[in-house]
Amino acid sequence: MKRIPYKRILLKISGEVLTGEGGFGIDPSVIRQIAGEIKEVKTLGVEIAIVIGGGNIFRGMAASSRGMDRVSADHMGMLATILNGIALQDALEKMGVQTRLQTAIEMRELAEPFIRRRAMRHLEKGRVVIFAGGTGNPYFTTDTTASLRAMEIGAEAILKATKVDGVYDADPMVNRRARKYDELTYLDVLTKQLKVMDATAISLCMDHQIPIIVFNLKKKGNIRRVILGEKVGTKVRG
Repeated sequence: MKRIPYKRILLKISGEVLTGEGGFGIDPSVIRQIAGEIKEVKTLGVEIAIVIGGGNIFRGMAASSRGMDRVSADHMGMLATILNGIALQDALEKMGVQTRLQTAIEMRELAEPFIRRRAMRHLEKGRVVIFAGGTGNPYFTTDTTASLRAMEIGAEAILKATKVDGVYDADPMVNRRARKYDELTYLDVLTKQLKVMDATAISLCMDHQIPIIVFNLKKKGNIRRVILGEKVGTKVRG
């Protein structure tokens, strides 16, 4: 069997990926497909933690730009990530995958509070751990949450699942001549201001040398391909 380069990974799923064709909310067929791919990767023996965004329901930064108080808007965005986390947990559990949902905002009736050692113990026992609620603090994105949680649990890579097949020098939806990068350094991302993750998230990964692989989640089998070390998407490293 081919050697698997990563034993423990953090999968960052953007909220927009969950919308399907509707452009808003949660598409059950999309979330089932994602859950199926995660289950398939679990059979390879990989420990999987997930950070999920909430942009399909509410974007705190966007609401703030239209006059809402930034702290209130960010708290609403955190709650949106928890809704997505519950939906993903439900889809995984229905497929027989043991999960734990941990939130940075305490709500014991719905999920465990985030406790680092407990999360690591769940991973060691083969459970998929979903981190929702961001960091629990306003002004921090779920990208920064992904970098922070990856460091805390000792993840060997961050897999950033998006709607595009990597990082481009321009928006490929607008510019047909946009060029895709196969590999980038952390400094490339920061100096060229590429939209991989925000600067705080990239800086955290750079300080701890955690590689980031940006790939298209909508292409079936891509999570498995990345886990097996195939050249998929764009890899960011030192």
